[in-house]
Amino acid sequence: MSDDVAADTGVEPTLFSVSDGTGETALSLVKAAAVQFSDSAIHVERFDKVRTRAALERILDTALKRNAIVVTTIVNPELRVFLMSRAMQLGVRVVDVLFPLLETLAEDLGKRPNAVPGLLRRLDNDYYRRIWAIEYTVRHDDGMAAHDLDQADIVLLGISRTSKTPLSMYLGHKGYKVANIPLIRGTEPPPELFQIDQNKIIALTIDPDRLLEIRSARMQTLGAVGQGEYADMAKIFEELEWSRELFRKNKRWPVIDVTENALEENAVEIERVVLARFPEFSQ
Repeated sequence: MSDDVAADTGVEPTLFSVSDGTGETALSLVKAAAVQFSDSAIHVERFDKVRTRAALERILDTALKRNAIVVTTIVNPELRVFLMSRAMQLGVRVVDVLFPLLETLAEDLGKRPNAVPGLLRRLDNDYYRRIWAIEYTVRHDDGMAAHDLDQADIVLLGISRTSKTPLSMYLGHKGYKVANIPLIRGTEPPPELFQIDQNKIIALTIDPDRLLEIRSARMQTLGAVGQGEYADMAKIFEELEWSRELFRKNKRWPVIDVTENALEENAVEIERVVLARFPEFSQ
């Protein structure tokens, strides 16, 4: 049928979004298709948690009467076969958006899919949780946005070049909302730090010789002339001693030495401490 003929019918196309899970995936795909025809009215109806033949029969009967197109993401093999065969008998148009991909992956992987309704939605929830964690972590890098520090899962403290930012980003990608706060000798930490749950705070320290190497390399990268106090061993000793004294005054802050271990190993140690204090994070 040409576009002109279709336009002259005056009939509003109807799409049925059908799923044996939450229906979010099917509905999203239907909406993504419908938006490509923004100048046309397309009616969409959603049917989720469809898990019996009887329910499918009722939907197909309604689709037949209303000339609707069924878009499905049903993963249960038995229901999918019933849907397709019954739809062919009735003459109802069905678009199975998952089956081709599932079959292609099954062939490549050499195994069958799990066929668990709602599994993709649970994965999506985990994905978005990580995205929110990363966004929070980026916004709270290097002492920024201390006003909502209480929303952090982890707060990292340390003087400059103690791996606060790399550790924050690594943990953020694992789904933790991380804030990191630089400790500057002679400057008081933000008051919000002492108003939040102190069990969220992790203190970072480092060997002075290693810190000197890191800071010197940093200065060279920036093209700085001379090292200044930033990479002066005497000043580094003073900074470290000042930070350690602060840590000693706040005994609920576990101190992790980042000198010897790789970034991933230090992140694992931080996560171990956090999970011991907040077991619910592992759920």
